[in-house]
Amino acid sequence: MSNRIKPSRADQAVSISMASNITGIEVYTLRYWESEFSDFLQPLRTEGGQRRYRPQDIRVVFAIKRLLQEEMFSIAGARRHLERISQEAA
Repeated sequence: MSNRIKPSRADQAVSISMASNITGIEVYTLRYWESEFSDFLQPLRTEGGQRRYRPQDIRVVFAIKRLLQEEMFSIAGARRHLERISQEAA
């Protein structure tokens, strides 16, 4: 018998298409945000190169979505805002 604890569904990483469904952000936009917000959004990669979004990645996507779509930040402004928040948290 194995003593390994199976991660709950909430802790498991999901594909980029599932992350898209969860967040309401198109797959191509998620890929773009990965390049623009590379200091904050870094999904795991499988050996085959597929992206796997962890719960913390999904939270970052929701934060970026809020900044860009609801608070009307520019991409550069959203990046600066996230940098400021991460510096304050450190």
